[in-house]
Amino acid sequence: MIDLLTTRMARFGWSPAQLLERDAPGGLAAPGLTSANRHCRLLRCADGWAALNLARPDDLDLIPALTGGAGDDWAAVAHWASQHDTDAVRRAGLELQLPLAVVGEAAPQRLVPANGTTVPRKVVDLSALWAGPLCAGLLARAGARVVRIVSLGRPDPTPQSSPRLDARINAGKELCELDLRTAAGRAALLAELADADVLVTSARPAALARLGLEPARLPHLTWAAITAHGFTGPGALRVGFGDDCAAAGGMVDWQGDEPRFRGDALADPLTGLEAALAVLAGKTGLIDLAMACVAAAYARGTG
Repeated sequence: MIDLLTTRMARFGWSPAQLLERDAPGGLAAPGLTSANRHCRLLRCADGWAALNLARPDDLDLIPALTGGAGDDWAAVAHWASQHDTDAVRRAGLELQLPLAVVGEAAPQRLVPANGTTVPRKVVDLSALWAGPLCAGLLARAGARVVRIVSLGRPDPTPQSSPRLDARINAGKELCELDLRTAAGRAALLAELADADVLVTSARPAALARLGLEPARLPHLTWAAITAHGFTGPGALRVGFGDDCAAAGGMVDWQGDEPRFRGDALADPLTGLEAALAVLAGKTGLIDLAMACVAAAYARGTG
């Protein structure tokens, strides 16, 4: 994978280590059945394996609903998973809106050539966490003017949780603080988008629609839409983060019949890179980048 990454990110002046590195509260552990950030675990099901990510505090409150009241800890989750096949586990995750994926379920995304030269004039970065801000940061390094929207109502936790990562991927952007809960804030966002070429977003379609943002209503924009399982189709209803999406793409190491996490939330940086390359390749309209499918492409490409 390192050789592939070196080739695909040559124009940005970063090494693969700079792309993949992240700091985290309390540091990162060696990945195994538990992810490096300790939020995601691989679970043996009746007919395969799944990955459940409990990165959001509210998700912990859903464990009793997932286990049918049998318990509220990881031991109860592991027992519940062992009693169900992977289809049932996936459905339960969807019903509860939990980041839960089956190992190897995703089809690979087709990757664009890495030699694109279409640098957008203005990019609006409406994303959060790692993949979307990384995409916009790489476009800034390529020469685009990038305006980063800082949501006052729902701020990105990355500056506090991973300050070195935040400094690296958000350097060179203009910051625009807006309260998107207000009509004035939403109007200001639309004004920023009026003369933009590209919108980078990591939100699902329903959340964007509440802000008045839909591809059909803003046809002049190229949408770099980064989601867990797809911006359109059934995947648009699912949630996910870097580790569970990497597992969904099959980006795991196997020890006998047991998978192990590989790296730290690899689907995030890989998808951020591929989204930037797609924009530079001149793709227009909706660029639908699913983290699970990008992980599957890299997993296939590296054997």
